[in-house]
Amino acid sequence: NTSVQVYSCIGNKARVITGDAKGAEGLVLGHHGGSEHVMVDLPRDVKEKLTYDDKLVIFAKGQGLKLLDYPDIVTFNLEPDLLKKMNIKEAGGKLHVPVTTIAPAAVMGSGIGSSNVASGDYDIMTGDPQTMKEYKLDKMRFGDIVALLDHDNRYGRDYHKGAITIGVVVHSDCKLAGHGPGVATLLTCPTRMIDPVIDPKASLADLYGIGTQYKG
Repeated sequence: NTSVQVYSCIGNKARVITGDAKGAEGLVLGHHGGSEHVMVDLPRDVKEKLTYDDKLVIFAKGQGLKLLDYPDIVTFNLEPDLLKKMNIKEAGGKLHVPVTTIAPAAVMGSGIGSSNVASGDYDIMTGDPQTMKEYKLDKMRFGDIVALLDHDNRYGRDYHKGAITIGVVVHSDCKLAGHGPGVATLLTCPTRMIDPVIDPKASLADLYGIGTQYKG
């Protein structure tokens, strides 16, 4: 399971290889630490045919991807095709990355200190109603691309003033202290060479045309 966790990247193709849904394909959405799950989106009619005994194969690609023109920006868990779809713009020596939400460092909780971001995730805490309202954290959805301010994920998940990390929301809110919507890392930089730009359509659902808001 460790190799599946580490090598699977967001945006990778997954294929069902057994059972009534054999041959159906889906998309890797991220991975969840603690439970050590890789999440895959599949159409509803495919999911209705699956059983716990069925197997999927993931066509892993992306870990180790480098941005040669921006060596200070490190990528993790990023399928090259997703990078192309993210509508990132270059200007002023920075990458302007569309995101739905910008979260301050103070709201990052469970998962901080983890030494590896090529698997798992860490949580945006949503226990404070005022902060949730101010940063619109209660509006986040599965698959949203979000920015985490003052967080450096190059050598694990760490607070670092001036750093920035871009990730994908992979699981939902939680009432336990220190927990909340989970984020899997895509891009991280120790300085503000990444400029987050608010875009409501910066989500895997819109980039790939998947999820409950799209037919099929």
